[in-house]
Amino acid sequence: MQITLLGTGTSHGVPVPGCSCKTCLSQDQRDIRYRCGAYIWTEDTGILIDTPPEFRLQALKYQIPRIDLVLMTHNHADHVSGFDDLRRYNELQKEAIPVYGNGPCLAGIKGMFPYIFDDAAQIGGGKPQVNLIETKAPFIYQEKITIIPLEVQHGRLAVNGYRIGKMAYVTDCNFIPKESMELLEGLELLILGVLRFRTHATHFNLEAGLRVIQELKPRRSLLTHICHDFKFAEMTSFLPPRGRARL
Repeated sequence: MQITLLGTGTSHGVPVPGCSCKTCLSQDQRDIRYRCGAYIWTEDTGILIDTPPEFRLQALKYQIPRIDLVLMTHNHADHVSGFDDLRRYNELQKEAIPVYGNGPCLAGIKGMFPYIFDDAAQIGGGKPQVNLIETKAPFIYQEKITIIPLEVQHGRLAVNGYRIGKMAYVTDCNFIPKESMELLEGLELLILGVLRFRTHATHFNLEAGLRVIQELKPRRSLLTHICHDFKFAEMTSFLPPRGRARL
């Protein structure tokens, strides 16, 4: 299984427009962060997690060859605004793409992109061909890839994380219920959203995220959905020894 983080930034991205902090003015390429998404290649299957605003740029940069299914965490703009660019993969693959998410997420996508789902709303031109599939329980894609949705709390909003094999992707949350924590045991890799140093109403801050990592003890951890509080070159002093958690 190969995993590419297409972006690791928060909703503004980094640098933040109009900001003159040291991270936003940094010349270190590691301080440039697109909005969050991930691409997973397993055997002959391409799995996309979320469709952030820069998805087209990310697909070009990382030369994404195909997308067999999409796993949506939730329908906030920084995770879904690139949804229309899925249509290029319809052209390449000559088929609709299944898109999985919880009920509120899929309803939100329909509301944000009504032309995709209303044949009378657009005559001519291209639009994505997708099959929206509500999912709460684990499922096996094409009889070979087990995908486990993980319900976590993003403030008052229930959103999805996902476990695929011994990797899990959990972003945009400030609480992981016991049932989901149990599903996160025994990981080789945990990708966890950790927004900033200060506390936040809907996201883990660094301290809370590191507590989750310490409890789960994955072999390796990566931090994502991070804001301009974190300057890459300075973060080693805030992270545990031996690289248990990395940006």
